[in-house]
Amino acid sequence: MDTEIFRIARKSLLLASLPEAAVKSVMATARVRDIERGTTIFLQGERAAAIYVVIEGWVKLYRIAPNGAEAVVGVFTRGHSFGEAVAFTQDNYPVSAECATDCRLVRIETEAILRMVREHPEMSLSLIAATFAHLHRLVAQIEQLKAQTGAQRVAEFLLELAPCGEGRCEVTLPYDKVLIAGRLGMKPESLSRAFAKLREQGVQIRQNVAVIDDVADLREFADEDPAGAWSRG
Repeated sequence: MDTEIFRIARKSLLLASLPEAAVKSVMATARVRDIERGTTIFLQGERAAAIYVVIEGWVKLYRIAPNGAEAVVGVFTRGHSFGEAVAFTQDNYPVSAECATDCRLVRIETEAILRMVREHPEMSLSLIAATFAHLHRLVAQIEQLKAQTGAQRVAEFLLELAPCGEGRCEVTLPYDKVLIAGRLGMKPESLSRAFAKLREQGVQIRQNVAVIDDVADLREFADEDPAGAWSRG
């Protein structure tokens, strides 16, 4: 396997804490897959067969509600792993996964993971840690939905992607605005209104690039009490 692919996978939650020998054993059974945008990786309800690590691109996890609406559960990118939660039980996937962009993924078979757990019991701790991290991320998303305005959620999203910590900054939006809206628990029209409101906070959207006049000012807006944020837009 390519050295760079191994290095990225090695930093994932699944593999980061394992001894080098255990990682090499796991990766020896893994496969690298190049997948086009829009391709389904697995479907909700399918028997869980593998854990994935993103090497390049973005993957969305989502559920389909009884009324047909799509709820985005998470979006993962370079160095992120997903699918760990069902590895122990070999249960069905509770969500569907789809490539939001062209992707390169490492696929690790569940059987290989379970075999490694038997040979290296410390790997079970890595699976638990990865599952806990995903739970923590979901809790943070719920907190955002409950405690932040739409504009604050968008501001937080831009700040997470910002390559600079202060001053003027440009942020390239990594995937389409429909998915951004779903990731933030909004409808596309609500996202458009949030972007419009953020103009007052020094944010300009130019196609797929967000230009932030001052990162510190935007951080202050994202962190302030929602009542104040509502009054400021």
